Amino acid sequence: MKITLKLFASLTDYLPPSDRSSNITALDVSPDASILQIIEPFGMPVKLVHLVLVNGTYIDPTQRATRRLQEGDVLAIWPPIAGG
Repeated sequence: MKITLKLFASLTDYLPPSDRSSNITALDVSPDASILQIIEPFGMPVKLVHLVLVNGTYIDPTQRATRRLQEGDVLAIWPPIAGG
C-alpha cells in the first residue's frame, strides 16, 4: 500500500537525496508494518523520533510498535526541538 512519509528539521537527512529538498517521500509498505517497522530502514535513531503524527493525529510512543497505517496515510515525524 502507498503512504507518504514527511520528515522535518534534521531528520530530512535520512531521506533519499532526491527527496530532501521537499522533505517528503512516497513509500510502498506492507499493510502489516508498524510505524517503527516503516521507519527502521531509514536508520533514524529512536531518540530522534520525537513527535509522530498520522494524518495530523499524535501517536504516543507506546503505540508506535503496534500502530498500522492505511492506504494514503501521511506519516509525519519531527525530532526533539530545543529553543528559547
